[in-house]
Amino acid sequence: MKNSIIIITLFLTTFLFQTNCGAQKSKKTRFKALVLYENGGHHLAYTKAAKPWLNKLAIGGSFTIDYIENTKTINEKLLKQYQVFIQLDYPPYTWSEESMQAFQKYMNSGKGGWVGLHHATLLGEFDGYPMWKWFSDFMGGIKFVNYIPDFANGKVTIEDKSHPVTKGIPTDFLIKKEEWYIYDKSPRQNVHILASVDESTYDPDSKIKMGDHPVVWTNNHFASRNIYIFMGHSPELFENEAYTTLLKNAIFWVMKRN
Repeated sequence: MKNSIIIITLFLTTFLFQTNCGAQKSKKTRFKALVLYENGGHHLAYTKAAKPWLNKLAIGGSFTIDYIENTKTINEKLLKQYQVFIQLDYPPYTWSEESMQAFQKYMNSGKGGWVGLHHATLLGEFDGYPMWKWFSDFMGGIKFVNYIPDFANGKVTIEDKSHPVTKGIPTDFLIKKEEWYIYDKSPRQNVHILASVDESTYDPDSKIKMGDHPVVWTNNHFASRNIYIFMGHSPELFENEAYTTLLKNAIFWVMKRN
C-alpha cells in the first residue's frame, strides 16, 4: 500500500510538472516587433511615453521588442526576423536605397505587418531628400503640405466600426494637442478609411483645413497588413484610453492576433 501511494504521488508530481512546463512554454515569446523611433526633436516626449507603454504591452502580449533609432541597419535579413514593424514618429526620408527596397519587399511579402504613426506621412522633399514615391503611393498617393503648428484639440470619428482595429473604441473621441497634418488630397480613393477628424471641432479653430480629413487607414493593396495612425505628437495620448486601445488593436491586428 505504501509503495502504491509513492507511485501515485510520483505520477501526480510528474504530471503537474509537465503541465506547468507546458504552460510556461505557451507564455514564451510568440512574436517579435521592430520599433523605429525618433530620439530627438519635438516628438521626443511622445517617444519617451511610447516606449514604456509598448514594453508593458509586449510583456502582456507575449512578444518582444527591439528598438532602432535610424534606418541604417534595415535590410531584408533584419526585417525577416520580425512579425511587425512599428514606424514610431519616423519620417519616410533619410532611408538608404537598400532600406527602402527591403521595406517595400517586406510589405509585399505578407510575412509581417506594419503600424505607422504620425511622422510616417511627412511626405515631400525635406532636408535635401526627394519624395519617396513608393511610400507616397503606399499611404494613398498623398503629399504633406501643411500642419497646425500651434496645435488643436479635435474629435475623431470612427468610420468603420466593424474592423478589428476599431473594436472597443467609442464612435467618436477627443484628441488633445495635435498638429493635424494637411495633405495635397484625401487618400480616401486609394485606401480603406477607419477614422477621420471632424475639422469643425478644432479647438481653437484653425484656418488650416483640408475638408475630408482621414486620420486612420489601411491599404488593402498589399499582402502585409498595415495601419497608419496619424495621431502621435503629444505624450498625453497614452493617457487617452481610446487612443491606446486603437494602437493596441492595430499592433495585434497586423500581427494577425485578431
